[in-house]
Amino acid sequence: MELLEPKSPPPKKRPNLFVRFLAFLTTLVLIAGAVFLVANRDKYNLDGLRRWIGYLGVERSDNGQAESFSYEGGSTNSFASVDGGLLVCSPSNIRLYSPSEELVLDQTVSTMEHPVIDASEHRALVYDAGGQDLFVFSGTEEVFTLSLEEGESLLSARINENGYLAVTAQTSGYKGTVTVYDTAFTRKLRINLSSRFVSDAVVSPNGDAVALVTLGLDSSTFGSQLELYRTSRSEEDVAPDYTAQVGNDVVLDMSWKSDGIWLVGEGTLSVYSSKAERTGFYDYTGGYLKNFSLDAADCAVLLLGKYRAGSDATLYTINAKGEVLAQRSYSEQILSLSAADNYLSVLTAGHLDIFTRNLETYRSLDTTQGARRVFQRADGSALLINADSAHLYVPN
Repeated sequence: MELLEPKSPPPKKRPNLFVRFLAFLTTLVLIAGAVFLVANRDKYNLDGLRRWIGYLGVERSDNGQAESFSYEGGSTNSFASVDGGLLVCSPSNIRLYSPSEELVLDQTVSTMEHPVIDASEHRALVYDAGGQDLFVFSGTEEVFTLSLEEGESLLSARINENGYLAVTAQTSGYKGTVTVYDTAFTRKLRINLSSRFVSDAVVSPNGDAVALVTLGLDSSTFGSQLELYRTSRSEEDVAPDYTAQVGNDVVLDMSWKSDGIWLVGEGTLSVYSSKAERTGFYDYTGGYLKNFSLDAADCAVLLLGKYRAGSDATLYTINAKGEVLAQRSYSEQILSLSAADNYLSVLTAGHLDIFTRNLETYRSLDTTQGARRVFQRADGSALLINADSAHLYVPN
């Protein structure tokens, strides 16, 4: 019988040189593109795509400015950016204008002498400081209202990104009262203070605790104190879970972020943990605080000058450890300062700069149509406002 010998495999074909070159070129382009995006991640990022999708229906000029729209002006008006639009609160009306200039909310309210807005990206809280009325809006709908009893008055109110609400009020028989509401606006906790005054309060991002700034005597010295309370406690349990002495600096603003509780005062910036341990501190008592924002991600923005008068000032970004991330000097007057997430904007006469938190220029605008105020948005766009009109700037 004839033995069958195995056939030798056919010779391998050598890859086409053109295909190999094309694969090499494609790899090289991908690597170069990745390096470029990493090196310029603050300028070319997903926010550009968000803006492109979010503002498809908004007509804009070549430099990214939309047509201005008019609103009812007034010296007592308060403003905020909500859902890409402009919320305008006057003593008698609350109005929301969409990015396409449409009036989407128009609500008449009882006269508010001192309207104040506290807003996140999709929610807005409006209250009458020293008065009794409070309103919460989500999108274009009113979702909660509160009217205090006769003899009570609102000192402050804050709503966080997740919808937890803290209301600070002056009530009969106490030096201060803080009421915490959950995301369904059901009362979760009420804290009545008899020994110290309370000036402000904010709920933690997940709603498990509330931080209060109180004022009173500390070893015969009048000073501020940070007090933390778990929201799961009973209202009969009046002692705070944690406290920290802030000192005699007047606390101007506070924010509870993922990296801690931020307090900005007239002369110091402090950051505390959820157990009231100070984890960051920056002292600027030798200067004058001209403006500030706690709305940037992972940092505070401070505008400091040597004197109250004059236009010379230095802009700083400070991280949670109290370290200076970046600084930039100005010799011209800064009209307005605003921050949101990864961006901050600085408005001077006829010029707008949008920076990253390292104060690297993201976009600039040389024609601001006489704007006197700016509201930075988290997607990199900005709202520019003058005495009776506003317009949107969407970086290309």
